[in-house]
Amino acid sequence: MGRTIPSWRMLLEEEFKRWKKFQDALRIDERETFEDLMDECRRYASAAGAATFPVKTEGMFLSILFSHHKNLKELHEKVDRIQRLLKESNQPH
Repeated sequence: MGRTIPSWRMLLEEEFKRWKKFQDALRIDERETFEDLMDECRRYASAAGAATFPVKTEGMFLSILFSHHKNLKELHEKVDRIQRLLKESNQPH
């Protein structure tokens, strides 16, 4: 027997098709950023699919939010590291 329930990845790609008009309405230089956003959804598709959200966009938005939070945390850690190095280099020896 064939698969009767579409996979999360299939649902995701169908939703991206619905969002295509939005992407097309963006300025050309912004479309790549939008595609990056969709790639973040794809990156966490396994986690979102395993969570079995009743509304598919919940998993998409949570994937994007998680990715942004992860990136923000990494940036904070880099800034903290740079600030520590600057303080160390400004201290008299």
